Amino acid sequence: MYPVFALLIGASMWGVIWYPMRLLEGGGLGGVWLTLTLYAAAMVVSLPRTVRTIPEFARHPGLLTLLMLAAGWTNIAFVEAVLEGNIVRVLLLFYLSPLWATLMGGLFLRERITRVGFASLAIAMGGALLMLWNPLLDWPWPQGKPDWMALSSGFAFALSNVVVRKLQDISLAAKSLSVWAGVMIVAIAMIALFSIPMPHPAVSIFAAAVVLGVMGILLMTVLVQYGVTHMPVHRSAVIALVELVAGAISQQLLTNEVVTMREWIGGGLIVLGAYLSARASLSK
Repeated sequence: MYPVFALLIGASMWGVIWYPMRLLEGGGLGGVWLTLTLYAAAMVVSLPRTVRTIPEFARHPGLLTLLMLAAGWTNIAFVEAVLEGNIVRVLLLFYLSPLWATLMGGLFLRERITRVGFASLAIAMGGALLMLWNPLLDWPWPQGKPDWMALSSGFAFALSNVVVRKLQDISLAAKSLSVWAGVMIVAIAMIALFSIPMPHPAVSIFAAAVVLGVMGILLMTVLVQYGVTHMPVHRSAVIALVELVAGAISQQLLTNEVVTMREWIGGGLIVLGAYLSARASLSK
């Protein structure tokens, strides 16, 4: 039961962390620089425990490098999406990740996909097409940067979960170090590649970001990594859907953002597909 509780708590925290992130952005620290600050703080504080795991990277250098890149993009794209997009819409598109996890779990982990599993993929994809339907194009297509970021973040999240599950002989501390280092590497590369100027927020804003990195990002990463490591990919991906509940409630309480009926229906199909996927995996 401990992995379930860990994942539930971690996912719930992910559902509400968008709010302090937006406050920090309003204070002058946003985007890639915000993500870099949060994860650098988490990694530095964790080093007394995680630095001892560096020799483990020699066991599976390829897979751990893939985990770093996937986790790096997952978190950078997620932060960009929640800073700019409608929270519930972003979370729903992000949680197409069970669909990607089902496909990748079958491909890389040889987890058998049942007929119910295939049905869940069809239902979830139908929901995504409905949510992404663009009236101007008469075609389902992401409607701006937040949609693209949410979709790609969910795909990268599913990939990182599959890799975490495959790395059974790698410690939780080493996996967590991979996530934090991966975010920093991808963030620094983006800053250099796109010449993103350094912000100059007040010291209090920077200090608040450091605290959020330690008390939020570090704790959430450890909880999610622990849960994912000790559960099948399908089950962990679906239990993490509690993030949607936390995100929907916090959005209603803290913003004036509106979710259209079409988005609710499409999101409902995504959640239904994820639920059926979980039942299919648990029945094995």
